[in-house]
Amino acid sequence: MALSATMYHMQIGLSDVERGVYESLDLRVARHPSESARFLLTRILAYCLAYEEGITFSKGGLSSTEDPPVFVRDPTGVLTHWLEVGSPSAERLHKAAKACPQVSLWSHIELSLLRKEAASRPIHRLEEIQLFLLPPSFLDQLDQLLDRNCSLELLRNDGRLYVTIGGTTCDCELEPTTLLSDQPRR
Repeated sequence: MALSATMYHMQIGLSDVERGVYESLDLRVARHPSESARFLLTRILAYCLAYEEGITFSKGGLSSTEDPPVFVRDPTGVLTHWLEVGSPSAERLHKAAKACPQVSLWSHIELSLLRKEAASRPIHRLEEIQLFLLPPSFLDQLDQLLDRNCSLELLRNDGRLYVTIGGTTCDCELEPTTLLSDQPRR
């Protein structure tokens, strides 16, 4: 018998000072049985911190190989922002960059491993892909506080992310970086 998805209901107060976005979000998110807590939290934080009109989670969830986990479409239905989560292949990032004008990667995977994969083959507009790294220890702290029905406060300001759940605040640095290697190309 196959395991079913676990539903999470989250009421989120979003204050993204860096982008000037202040919203109250009411999210219902399905966690696939194979999805780790770190991946789930990264996916939710990517959605919140890239929030704009037209943002949505993939309908196929983790099983969709064609759609990004999170994406934005404009009012005419055109894909405008592809948000990848985790550790995508170089081929997937190449496809994303060819299909969409804005691509960002939200991950908790070690930077050197992400850069090694990105260097494994050419990726269209690699230098334009923004990478946001969330420390695994930060995500593990959040996982300990997370309930299937909970309220969160998210604040991003001055390169830091603060998440408050049930009166406990966890924080981490959150500055965009790149998948380009620090090594000069020859």
